[in-house]
Amino acid sequence: MSYSALLALLVSCLMWGTTGIVAAGMTPDVSTFAIGAFTMGVGGLVLGIVTLKPVITAWRNPRARAWILLGGLGVFVYPLAFYAGMRDAGVAVGNSVALGSGPLFAGIIEWLASKRAPGRRWFLALAVAAIGLTAVGIARASGDSGSFGGVMFALVAGIAYALYSVAGSRVISAGVPFRGSMGAVFSAGAIPLVVVLAITGAPLVSDPGNLLRGAYLALGPTVTAYLFFGYALTRASASLVTLVTLLEPVFATVLAVLLLGETLPPFGWAGIGLLIVGVAIATVKPRASSSP
Repeated sequence: MSYSALLALLVSCLMWGTTGIVAAGMTPDVSTFAIGAFTMGVGGLVLGIVTLKPVITAWRNPRARAWILLGGLGVFVYPLAFYAGMRDAGVAVGNSVALGSGPLFAGIIEWLASKRAPGRRWFLALAVAAIGLTAVGIARASGDSGSFGGVMFALVAGIAYALYSVAGSRVISAGVPFRGSMGAVFSAGAIPLVVVLAITGAPLVSDPGNLLRGAYLALGPTVTAYLFFGYALTRASASLVTLVTLLEPVFATVLAVLLLGETLPPFGWAGIGLLIVGVAIATVKPRASSSP
């Protein structure tokens, strides 16, 4: 993976890492469905508008249309399942299951789409990162009361995340610029999310503070972060890109410790170290040995 792609993903992960803190500031009457629908519904529409010209190009490409629709389905399902998973299984457990399963599902979907299996290096990196992510989740889950239904929601979110990630990559492979790919996929999923927002979003849009937080979630972690994410998809496979985004819990945990006063036991910090090692295994190419 190129350094520019890795930097783009780091910026994306940092922005995604702020979502929990911002969402926690919403008033109690704002539902998780409203937060998810506003974040990716409004954000997806804005992303589609600011990338309108390449989005039109994407829809005119016959090789891209099916993947745009599949990716849009993933965009629609992800925020609803993700926030419901965190509500029912707890923030730490829901986040860990959704993000931890995403790269695995992305590898499987990409494998089926391209008929090429990920390499052994990718599997090793995923295993190390998954162990680290599990450690972070356990370390932060002391106050969470998980449920089987919440874990199922989180797994559905992982599948949806993988689906729109691979779909975006396949649209780019069809010859569409990454801005058009992200704009087309996210605007396709944003339309039904806006319907959900119209049903559930009154407490969010009627309060200035909630609306300001929602605007940040839509414009930062959705529009800006996913443009960086789309750029990274032009430099690496979706299975590798989604693996690198496992760094998001690192930023989320560090921000929670620094800004919310949360504590993390040494076990959790060791998990963060394993996460970073796993991503390094996947992204840092070994130097070719010189011949004697």
